Amino acid sequence: MPESSGPTPENLRFEVEVVSDCAPLGGLVEAMLSVTPELRVLRDPTRGGLAASLNEIAVASGCGVVVRERAVPVPPPVAGACAMLGLDPMYAANEGKLVAFVPREHADAVLAAMRAHPLGSGATVIGEAVAEHPGTVVARTGLGGTRVVDLPMGEQLPPICCPGLTPRRRSGRHGDANFVR
Repeated sequence: MPESSGPTPENLRFEVEVVSDCAPLGGLVEAMLSVTPELRVLRDPTRGGLAASLNEIAVASGCGVVVRERAVPVPPPVAGACAMLGLDPMYAANEGKLVAFVPREHADAVLAAMRAHPLGSGATVIGEAVAEHPGTVVARTGLGGTRVVDLPMGEQLPPICCPGLTPRRRSGRHGDANFVR
């Protein structure tokens, strides 16, 4: 019987270069705060991706979260890699990105400030906090259905760290790390 010529971990290759999306977000956050100091939550979706961030926020706040799946920006190379590997982009690590919960009355102005900053040019509204289903994240699918977005079990893929940066833990913080050259 002939040997399979299908993809294996040893021969799997991507057509695009895989690069880190790591970025310092302080300037972007300053731009957001210049609009209003009433930002409710800012979260880094590096570990566990968007799904983990939204679940942690939903549980901590006691709110439900509804995400419009098609509104979540997923670059074509990431979508292609996830499709090929059978991964859900909602669980992919996202360095150099943030999740923000902003009062509805400030959302348009904060979004405009984010888009005016180079690191926020792709910012978009992807959902909202709701009173229904407290502590649970629900995605509205492109076909009109809904699905529960669970907290991920482990990581699908490890994040790609910034070249030349080494993590250094800050004492007194809950797992936060800053990066130094």
